[in-house]
Amino acid sequence: MPLTFDIKATCGNARAGVVHTDHGDILTPIFMPVGTAGSVKAVHQHELLGDIGAQIILGNTYHLYLRPGCDLLRQAGGLHKFNGWHLPLLTDSGGFQVFSLAANRKLKEEGCTFRSHIDGSRHLFTPEGVMDIERIIGADIMMAFDECAPGDADYRYAKQSMELTHRWLDRCIKRFGETSPLYGHHQALFPIVQGCQYADLRRQSAEYIASKEPEGCAIGGLAVGEPTEVMYEMIEVVNAVLPADRPRYLMGVGTPQNLLEAIDRGVDMFDCVMPTRNGRNGLLFTPMGTINIKNKKWEQCFEPLEQFTGVITTDTEAASDNRRHTPYTLAYLHHLIKADEILGLQICSIHNLRFYLWLVGEARRRIQNGDFGQWKQTMVSQLGKRL
Repeated sequence: MPLTFDIKATCGNARAGVVHTDHGDILTPIFMPVGTAGSVKAVHQHELLGDIGAQIILGNTYHLYLRPGCDLLRQAGGLHKFNGWHLPLLTDSGGFQVFSLAANRKLKEEGCTFRSHIDGSRHLFTPEGVMDIERIIGADIMMAFDECAPGDADYRYAKQSMELTHRWLDRCIKRFGETSPLYGHHQALFPIVQGCQYADLRRQSAEYIASKEPEGCAIGGLAVGEPTEVMYEMIEVVNAVLPADRPRYLMGVGTPQNLLEAIDRGVDMFDCVMPTRNGRNGLLFTPMGTINIKNKKWEQCFEPLEQFTGVITTDTEAASDNRRHTPYTLAYLHHLIKADEILGLQICSIHNLRFYLWLVGEARRRIQNGDFGQWKQTMVSQLGKRL
């Protein structure tokens, strides 16, 4: 069945909805843990499904194309069977990764040639080729191939880049229509709005995307160096144009505060490496603010992490009466991170992902209750504190 989106409640511009896919429903707003190479770093699948409560994860076309490669993924029956994840998957097109290789890539109308960061081998990504790769990966949501221009690009470059993205989108749509899913489930194609920090370009891009009547829409090229307020302004410009009855995905964003501000402006879906990357570096997100567990102040703090940061209860946890959480203390986490113990990276990554999923779940509940705006203001103030 085609991907569909039902809006269940609104509070201002914030929406609580359900995205329906062949691999299950996704309750929005939602945060999607990033599994770049088919794995969320330092986190087991059973932890994603259980304690964390993830409903959808990401894979990255660029990384999966290079390793393990399309032949192996097709033999396995797609990424779902390869990594054992039975819920929805989304694949980025690899555009951001390719264009971040500034010294090792060459852009032209046909596509983008680049050298592998693994072995220096030369490759070409075209809109058609990326659609074929994403068919092989088999994600429920495929992203169109786009150019992610630098955040500080001048107007002329931003306009040329946006127009190239639109021409590539037309080629993606054509190839998508010429091919079929390989593994018996529906795949949706999400176009990506570009235009840097120029409101007229963002509006023009959103109008072009909307004219294609996609099953969902993505907003790309933000949180790449522009001021935060500019990002919020561009979200407002774009969401005023994108169809209200389709899910809106803000790519690569961001901090807990960013998520709440974007939800307030009508965004439904998010992804970012921040919770796992920062967790591996000892930074913990909590409802009361952030903790740098490396700081000496935590060396003799024997309060359990859960007790110190407030109670976070996920729907999955509430449904499991006999789940037990090990009460790791902040002193123990400080020791693990200082000693470079892998367990420390795991605990911090799981905690941060659990917090992000709690945050968007609580946002959903507040939207349904009609008090999201007031709650958001309180939370944004708290989240900015350093403990």
